[in-house]
Amino acid sequence: MVAVLQQQATVLGDKVAFRFISGAGREDVELSYCGLRDRAMAIAAELQSRVDPGARVLLAFPSGLDFVEAFFGCLFAGVVAVPISQPGRRRPITAVQSICAAAKPALVLGSADREEAGATTAAELSQRLGLTWLASDRIPTQRLGDWCDPQVSGEDTAFLQFTSGSTSDPKGVVLSHENVLSNAGLIQQAFGTSDDSSAVFWLPLHHDMGLIGGVVQPMFCGGTSTLLAPAAFLQRPALWLETISRLRATISGGPDFAYGLCTKKITQAERDGLDLSSWKVAFTGAERIRPQTLQRFSAGFAACGFRTESFFPCYGLAEATLMATGGPCGAVPTVVHLDAGCLAEHVVEDVPRDAKNAVSFVGCGKALAGQRVVIVDPQLGRPCPDGRVGEIWVQGKSVSSGYYENPEATARVFGARLAEGNEGEFLRTGDLGFSRDGQIFVTGRLKDLIVVRGRNYYPEDIEYVVEHADANFRAGHCAAFSVEVEQEERLVVVQEVDPRSRGLDGPAACQAVRQAIAANFEVEIHSIVLTKAGMVPKTTSGKRRRAACREFYLLDQLETQARWTAEVRSEVPSPTANGHPQLAHQPTAKEIERWLLKRIAERLCLTGSQIDVDKPFLEMGMGSLDAVEVAADLQDWLGRQLSPTAIYNYPSISCLANWLAKPAGKPTASEHQPAVSSTISLMNPDVDPDSLLREVQGLSEEDLNAFIMASMTQQPREV
Repeated sequence: MVAVLQQQATVLGDKVAFRFISGAGREDVELSYCGLRDRAMAIAAELQSRVDPGARVLLAFPSGLDFVEAFFGCLFAGVVAVPISQPGRRRPITAVQSICAAAKPALVLGSADREEAGATTAAELSQRLGLTWLASDRIPTQRLGDWCDPQVSGEDTAFLQFTSGSTSDPKGVVLSHENVLSNAGLIQQAFGTSDDSSAVFWLPLHHDMGLIGGVVQPMFCGGTSTLLAPAAFLQRPALWLETISRLRATISGGPDFAYGLCTKKITQAERDGLDLSSWKVAFTGAERIRPQTLQRFSAGFAACGFRTESFFPCYGLAEATLMATGGPCGAVPTVVHLDAGCLAEHVVEDVPRDAKNAVSFVGCGKALAGQRVVIVDPQLGRPCPDGRVGEIWVQGKSVSSGYYENPEATARVFGARLAEGNEGEFLRTGDLGFSRDGQIFVTGRLKDLIVVRGRNYYPEDIEYVVEHADANFRAGHCAAFSVEVEQEERLVVVQEVDPRSRGLDGPAACQAVRQAIAANFEVEIHSIVLTKAGMVPKTTSGKRRRAACREFYLLDQLETQARWTAEVRSEVPSPTANGHPQLAHQPTAKEIERWLLKRIAERLCLTGSQIDVDKPFLEMGMGSLDAVEVAADLQDWLGRQLSPTAIYNYPSISCLANWLAKPAGKPTASEHQPAVSSTISLMNPDVDPDSLLREVQGLSEEDLNAFIMASMTQQPREV
């Protein structure tokens, strides 16, 4: 990839390689091919002076161009990048600690001047992890003259893509330069991309779809990639489509939920200003692709120029770099309707679309050129005949060599062989599906993986957190799984109560579970079931039978002691629909408090008496989508631009209301304090005084004094 970027810089020069757009849809920041190469060389030179070739380096960045520069800087230095999701007020550090224990990184690479609101800064993270911190945006470009070509080969490791964290053992997928370039080439062939291509991505850059699709592949084909922050998309999905329309983008996409969110949240007035006729490849993957979602999106945006044949359903996973099957381009997606009863027995039987027990699946395309995809009986190790469901196995140059320093898991997942013949090793994906006319249809999962809004959650992680949420719960007797509600995958947990318990407060225990899950996973929960002992089924060896527990739940056969279920909402009501027209005056803090109380109670299915205005949002069980959508509705009601992460900075109703009651545009100490305390360490002898001056410039004497006092209340590492 070092050679590829050097070649692109030579040929394309000052052409825009990457662009970042703020949550407001403005403030474009651009990076040319030459600029990217120069920044990568400068960062690499600094890294080469600090760590040995092959060392692992954590990339702790918010979405933006700093991440892109640092990622290629690692490649140019010959070190191994380890992208992570920045921990913070809503993201526990335990996942990063687990990754560090597995990867043993030499340092943390982050940015000093640009941080995500509510996130732990790279400087703070390095202190908590005991690692050296290097601010990539403080490295002068002039350092490129000190760069030494690391002479990397295709077999050298480019980066580690970690697939799990918190309580389970994290697994770092080892991706070589050959793996990455092979998959980039396959994607280029499948999408038909060229240096004329223009892409728009909002997916997290530490995620395989965001990194390979939004960063590597556009660079590989010489196109231009425009990046948005994930929170900005969640707050206002219209921003995604407006960016495609404004820039005449040809490629973009995301998980199924993203298209569903656009259909629900984008108003007719916003649609009237869209022109999506340039959008040639609208890829969809990372979770189950629902025919209803594709139909509704196509119908809802046909008047904007969107064509159904632009949809590009695909299938892949990090262990295969990214994409394994997909396409073809320019064809209407294939949909089949199957008998649910037969499918439960792994038999494929077609039925009419309107049959009582019909379930529908979208085809995920054929194996990309050079890849081999086989449907295998997981018990016998033999290819399945037509009409049978089996496990999806993948073979090809894009498949990783295994998990970093985890030989047992590597042998189990990457060392599969067919029972007959000598056809080499295959990757066992753990996904179930069948093949028809060469096209792959994904029907479920052999492993107990939970996928919500395109993000993977391991049930053992969730179960561990739930079991420790209340003293009355039985450890080791919780089952986490997903069910489909309103064409979306939702999380359910079933937890046994200790039979010796005499003091269970059901509503309080359910609230504790919601709080724990929101704090640790940023995901909303659909249902919590607290049962008597013995309700969570197990194997004779003591393993949880999550699929069986799911069936008991769906059949309502669990003896419950307490239960909480979220209200089913096919569409989140807007504030105007709830009797809150946009204000024509500056509201008081009490008015904002009342609005927030009503809106959050509706969103979380709570009564007003269950909400304390001084209680942190996390303790109410608000997930990340809850937070950004409430912020979006609040923005509409106030008629005032708000950051999608405003709720992270002002983490209670009273705190947020008091800040919002001040006239828009007037800086306050509380507005400046989070940024300063998260980026400036006054105890650090290397602190740049100019940066501190920029942070506090324009504050009144009153606000400056308030900032100083607020800083003094922070933990010592932040002061």
